[in-house]
Amino acid sequence: MSPPTMTTAAAATATAMAAGVLPRPRPHFLRRGILPSPASPLPFASRVSSAAPLLHRLPPPRFSLSPIPKTLSSPSHVPVRSLFTGIVEDVGTVRRIGPPPAPPSGGGGEAPGVDLEVETSTLLAGTQLGDSVAVDGACLTVAAIDAAASTLTFGVAPETLRRTSLGGRSAGDAVNLERALTPASRMGGHFVQGHVDGTGEIAAFRAEGDSLWVTVRAPPEILRLLVPKGFVAVDGASLTVVNVDEEGGWFDFMLVRYTQDNIVLPNKKVGDKVNLEADILGKYVEKLLAGRLEAMSKAQEREGNESGS
Repeated sequence: MSPPTMTTAAAATATAMAAGVLPRPRPHFLRRGILPSPASPLPFASRVSSAAPLLHRLPPPRFSLSPIPKTLSSPSHVPVRSLFTGIVEDVGTVRRIGPPPAPPSGGGGEAPGVDLEVETSTLLAGTQLGDSVAVDGACLTVAAIDAAASTLTFGVAPETLRRTSLGGRSAGDAVNLERALTPASRMGGHFVQGHVDGTGEIAAFRAEGDSLWVTVRAPPEILRLLVPKGFVAVDGASLTVVNVDEEGGWFDFMLVRYTQDNIVLPNKKVGDKVNLEADILGKYVEKLLAGRLEAMSKAQEREGNESGS
């Protein structure tokens, strides 16, 4: 069978398109009305089955905190597994912190890790095993859910205890809680990874009207990443930096009334530790500039050696 012949009209259209007189048709999947409309955001729904036992436990490992470089300029790569905004969803209450319950077999070998059990009514219905939650700014993985007690249990890694203030928590302490972002979440704060850079110390509180000034002492490696009107996460809460004094070793910010009523910080005392996470953009800029300056220094050193020989 001979191939079908092109009609005179079709041939003329093809010739016009080839000459650039007529625009080429776009692929069908780019035409208006062909692409499906984006799915509407779904509200958090309870994923705790009423038929299942009230206590759900995720088998080890009980945490997924990425390794944190020893220095902020370390070439080690810290993968972003979860992302937060620093807008605190709920203030939970620590119910227990300590070694996890012993396995039925008794076991042995390596020393057990640390479990952090937090009571929260707000986050319980929208959370399932394996989810990431920022607890005072530290990204932890939900290892157990007790619907009857309204508690979430997190496994805490040794590095987390060294890097953050969580090791100093005890039963009855309040902690800021935020679930990781979903594609439908609003970005109300800034990019927070839940990878705490270190701790600071509350130096002063000062009221101004119904707002509250807070001054925090911080180490140099964190202060150099802070800029006035930039972002910082303090115990996981996204805050705007007002002043930075690297020589004095402090920075400050102001809390409006709403923020004071919805985070833990105003209830702390002078001298208390807080978890600090600098804006990730500052870390990238610092690393890129450090690499560039190192390359320039080596190039100048080579030129000096060549000119001297």
